Amino acid sequence: MNYAFYDFETTGRSGTWDQIIQVGAVLVNAEFQELDRFEAKCGLRPGLVPEPGALLVNKTTPNMLRKTNLSHYGLVDQMLQTFKKWTPAIFIGYNSIGFDEEFLRKTLFKTLNDPYLTQFNGNKRGDILGLARTAHLYYPDCIKTPTSDKGNPVFKLDQLAPMNGIEHGNAHDAIGDVLATIGIAKIISDKAPAVWKASLMTTSKAEVNTIVQNEKLFCFNEYFYGKARPYVVTFLGFHPKYNWPQCFDLKEDPNTYFNMSMEDLKKAMKKSPKIIRSVKNNKHPIIMNPKFGENFEGYKQLGMAKLIERAELIKNNEEFKNKVTRILEEEAQEKEDLDSQLDVQAEESIYSGGFASEQDKTTMKTFHQSDWKDKLLIADKFKDQRFNYFAKRLMYEENPSILPKDVYDEIHRKIAKQITSMNDEKWNTFSKAYTQIDTLRIKYEEENDTERLAMMNDLSAFLEETEKKYKTHS
Repeated sequence: MNYAFYDFETTGRSGTWDQIIQVGAVLVNAEFQELDRFEAKCGLRPGLVPEPGALLVNKTTPNMLRKTNLSHYGLVDQMLQTFKKWTPAIFIGYNSIGFDEEFLRKTLFKTLNDPYLTQFNGNKRGDILGLARTAHLYYPDCIKTPTSDKGNPVFKLDQLAPMNGIEHGNAHDAIGDVLATIGIAKIISDKAPAVWKASLMTTSKAEVNTIVQNEKLFCFNEYFYGKARPYVVTFLGFHPKYNWPQCFDLKEDPNTYFNMSMEDLKKAMKKSPKIIRSVKNNKHPIIMNPKFGENFEGYKQLGMAKLIERAELIKNNEEFKNKVTRILEEEAQEKEDLDSQLDVQAEESIYSGGFASEQDKTTMKTFHQSDWKDKLLIADKFKDQRFNYFAKRLMYEENPSILPKDVYDEIHRKIAKQITSMNDEKWNTFSKAYTQIDTLRIKYEEENDTERLAMMNDLSAFLEETEKKYKTHS
């Protein structure tokens, strides 16, 4: 399969409330030869307050946002047509599963498109950040890394690329980050081929599930507190709600837990380090041969024969596996009961509100294909009120003159109430943005950084200009 490397620059960190403002993507073949490229920038969505710090990072000035002719909806359409043309492919980025992928999904969801583009129609997905951490764990010399104050390897792309001889003059520019990511991928495929090969076998949930169920034991790693931590585990069952494979850490003697009561086992499962580990099958875990575990503390002392013996004990104890599943089910239900009490808005409902019906999917296609003058009539055909709202929000942003005054005013008031709020909201508000600008101004005045100081002043003026449009309606 070809690899579709991509990266987004955004107005903030929330895939739910912020927006993509720049897309960079390069399609390469299995030998990393470029086949196609896509670049686009868009303007700010009406009713969105950008995070000043994010604009500083990706060097987006208010003037750029003002002068960009392409709208957000236009950018999404161009990107979508390109990605569909590249299908099937493995979609890969740098920290993409944790960041860019969430923006992609939620952006497609809110623009009435299929949010799971990278997982359907033969597409798969991967993440070079997780791969770089894994490669460094198993082959420490394959990638040069800077070191943190605590002595841990640092995997920030803008530091990693130049240390490994990769040109990265345009750090935090979408296409610049894509080309640097391709450079890191090449190094891993050359210098840690076993890790690269393993990574290509786990780019879909189905592939991961097959491996963990078929292998008696295997090695995988998780990353927390600044370190990649390896585990040798054996499959126990699937999580009753999240469907992630649940695996027993073979560092522990399973006999200790077999005869525990449900209550004692529940307490034991909450202790750290955890005896049951989730393999997040939808997040590109790298699964390695268990023999690699013999290089790591806690496993090499036991030896492979003991690890296999423990794996067999787990495999043959259905009662224990059922107990673990029941405990996980109870915990998931408790969390669900708490979550159900929260006020979930349409923008936040991608995972909790259910999939679009076939009828609504058909209405989405008709909506996109129709002239603006016909879209209002089509919007009212959605059975799911979330999609009716998204359709009218798109009209508000792209062609507000077609909305009846009462519909326009309703949307405008809703947005005004959100972004002029003085509370600590989940989304960015004018109040939050001004506070951040004031903090950054002090910093840049002390550093005598006139360029960034001028940008903060420009951004403040830009926000004040925007705020006037909404202040009277809040």
